[in-house]
Amino acid sequence: MAIWNLGSINADMVYAVPHLPGPGETLAATGPERFLGGKGANMSVAAARAGAHVCHVGAVGADGRWAIERLMEYGVDTRHIATVPGPTGHAIVAVDPAGENQIILCPGANRAISDDMLGRALAGAAAGDSLLMQNETNLQSQAARMGRDLGLKVCYAAAPFDAAAVHAVLPCLDFLILNAVEAGQLQAATGMHPSALPVRHVIVTRGARGVRHFDTNSGESRDFPAIPVTAVDTTGAGDTFAGYVLAGLDRGMPMAQAIGLALRAAAIMVTRHGTADVIPDLKDVSDAR
Repeated sequence: MAIWNLGSINADMVYAVPHLPGPGETLAATGPERFLGGKGANMSVAAARAGAHVCHVGAVGADGRWAIERLMEYGVDTRHIATVPGPTGHAIVAVDPAGENQIILCPGANRAISDDMLGRALAGAAAGDSLLMQNETNLQSQAARMGRDLGLKVCYAAAPFDAAAVHAVLPCLDFLILNAVEAGQLQAATGMHPSALPVRHVIVTRGARGVRHFDTNSGESRDFPAIPVTAVDTTGAGDTFAGYVLAGLDRGMPMAQAIGLALRAAAIMVTRHGTADVIPDLKDVSDAR
């Protein structure tokens, strides 16, 4: 089995600040540090480090060769990452002493993926594989329909949240991951509680309160507590969780076991500064038990 990730690739420029800036405020910061990032790249690295075969579908600019090489180093199949005109996507990330962050995102090449690139990539997918998407690239609705028609398990991480983007892919989804704020926004936009969405599996991440899983077929829900740690940087924790969950399911784990694995990985992640480059591997997660 394989996970096909239509995902963003960014250079994350991370600055440590004394507190998150307010309107009109100028702050002195340390750094910057450059990390491989983007929700797509983070999830690809997490899933690969969790033992899945991950094929990343995306684009970088001519300045992004380093990002492709870094993904390869972390075990991601990069054959379907194209180099296109324009800059590689990048993010400006401010992190305060409590680990909370504020992010400004420039999509760049992430919004320049062509239909032809997507079609060539998914031609290699097999029924039963997973297709993962986030709201940082173009072609999400096209990919969702294509994945459904190919018999793939279509998964969507609804961030950055946009109600119209979720609406466009919702009929094709098997699995939806969103945080508590996004779940509230989606309920306001659709009038549907997460348990009533037309998606088999819905996971709502709730930070230090853990996660809640809804099986909409059975009508059952279950809470999973977070693992208590002292956070220094929450950037990428949700992406790490998503990648680990999907990798666990791809490897045949029951949902509860996959969620438990992902919670341990996310707990480790928030104790580290950075994004894709510091996502824990399976040995880290096993040793932390």
